[in-house]
Amino acid sequence: MSPTLQANETLLAAAHKKIRCAADHLLGLQNADGYWCALLTADTTLESDYILLQIWLHAPINGVWNPPNRPQIQRAVERILSRQLPDGGFNIYVDGPSEISASVKAYFALKVAGVDPAGDALTRLRNRILALGGIHAANSYTKVNLSLFDLYPRELTPSIPPEIMLLPGKVLYQMSSWTRAIVISLAIVHSSNPKRPVPRGFNLDELEVPGARAMESNEEFLSWRKTFLQTDRILKLWEKFGHGRTRKAAIRKCEHWMLERMKHSDGLGAIYPPMQYSIMALDVLGYAKDHPVMVEAIRQFEHLMVDDGETMFFQPCFSPVWDTAIGGYALGEAGIESKACNAALTKAVDWLLDLEIRRKGDWSVKRPDTEPSGWAFEFRNDWYPDIDDTAMVMLAMPHLRATDQRRQKEVSDRAIRWLLAMQSKDGGWAAFDVDNNWEILTHVPFADHNAMLDPTCADITGRTLEALAANGFDRNYPACRRAIDYLIETQQTDGSWYGRWGVAYIYGTCFALRGLAAMKEDDHEYYIQRANEWLRSVQNSDGGWGESCASYDNGSFTPTRSTPSQTAWALMGLMAGGDSHSSSVMHGIDYLLSSQNEDGSWDEELATGTGFPKVFYLNYHYYRLYFPLLALATFVKKQAEQI
Repeated sequence: MSPTLQANETLLAAAHKKIRCAADHLLGLQNADGYWCALLTADTTLESDYILLQIWLHAPINGVWNPPNRPQIQRAVERILSRQLPDGGFNIYVDGPSEISASVKAYFALKVAGVDPAGDALTRLRNRILALGGIHAANSYTKVNLSLFDLYPRELTPSIPPEIMLLPGKVLYQMSSWTRAIVISLAIVHSSNPKRPVPRGFNLDELEVPGARAMESNEEFLSWRKTFLQTDRILKLWEKFGHGRTRKAAIRKCEHWMLERMKHSDGLGAIYPPMQYSIMALDVLGYAKDHPVMVEAIRQFEHLMVDDGETMFFQPCFSPVWDTAIGGYALGEAGIESKACNAALTKAVDWLLDLEIRRKGDWSVKRPDTEPSGWAFEFRNDWYPDIDDTAMVMLAMPHLRATDQRRQKEVSDRAIRWLLAMQSKDGGWAAFDVDNNWEILTHVPFADHNAMLDPTCADITGRTLEALAANGFDRNYPACRRAIDYLIETQQTDGSWYGRWGVAYIYGTCFALRGLAAMKEDDHEYYIQRANEWLRSVQNSDGGWGESCASYDNGSFTPTRSTPSQTAWALMGLMAGGDSHSSSVMHGIDYLLSSQNEDGSWDEELATGTGFPKVFYLNYHYYRLYFPLLALATFVKKQAEQI
């Protein structure tokens, strides 16, 4: 036996052992109801916004702020301070630099909660904020939040008029689903031009850089950005002198839209930002704190809180469908033959079948004749099933055996029809909507959260192709052919693909290659070989792969220390591209094997999930478990195929 073959056999034997250990660990994390749901964590902006919401709900009395939940606020303060960087600022991802908006939000929250402005923490933070450009350099949503307390000039914040509901052409539905939910609830809040009280003598004047202005623009005279800024000035005049009856009608429409979407959902949009703003909107509309709608909105919002009495933080949402689908798929691919595993997968699919969405949501505005189906990311979010979760469930489905297999077949058929109907004109798939690509909207003044649109992307398109292939479709089906062409056309010049929902080019490249492989694309094609070469070129010296969230800022791959999930993606991409024997693959497999803990888990500190590129990142706490398991299972399968 050659040394190379012997080394491969050694890795293969070790992989079999590690797979079983990883599978056992994952099985031990399953909820009794059948689902998996990992912690989903982000940066300190969630805790900062929580404190802002508390001062909105529990206003100072006679200039003194004494909220009833002071212990929780104090734990939020401690959580924020624990993430302060040596330079005084706050970042939006681990190992990232100080970021101005997160830093300004933290300063407000800490100061209003009683942290000494002359103390070391706020002194260092203040100096860092000023070095980053001061309060005017923060994004529009940060400034909007502060303007609600008269801490930032309203005239320097973008208008978010409720009249958007009255515009023709369904303009609202050209925005991404999450922006829709934020804009409508925030438009209600803004309509009252609130100036909520803060503690006596409180201000943020010390964060001003002399001469700075928030909405100055150096854009060309005929640019869309310049046009929208001029329109914003007109809107501000309308707010002062406009037709009162029109404004009231718009607010009523916004209220109705918001209340409808709070039904059959764990809060508006089932994600933190619109849930927060919906509470503020209900307050502005006059809903009492004991009104059932308000009570439920606050209950759902506070359900995102993790508080053990010592540590407190917020999750941006819950991810049970996503975790269950990927976990079930990874276990299925691992081929674990045991009663315990089979029983776990049956419980998982039974749980998933119960969560199929059978109501029409916002997606039906553009697909009115499509039968409802699909899955949301969260426990309950019937207005917003998403393509990525639905594709992942359908990719896992052939590995799962429900108690009622006839029902499983009916649900699967419906979900596949829904997926096919949600393909965009360019051949790709987006997250929640079809053809959500009005680039003009990225120039509106409040679009700097970098998430106005929900464009098609390589990662979701690749996964959807995988799901279709797993359910009997091939490259000859027109929708699949169009998607293959889309992937070929959107490949980057260096051979990678941009990943929208995972960090970043490694993620996009992995799932584009897996989609192409599922469609039986010849791995000798130049675009696949270029992708393989790119993946091998960005491997770290320790055998793993790591990519920083800074890739989004730089517009190109930016390396960082290796992570289990990104190493798994790179390996899965290479193996999908036909490379299962190169030294890159062997070193990558060795990295996963050697970094696995005794209990079958892996450790991962860095954020590898993407919420809004450049703005908000996520740490899916099970990515470090099921993606390495899936990569090892893929490796074992590939080796077996070539014996």
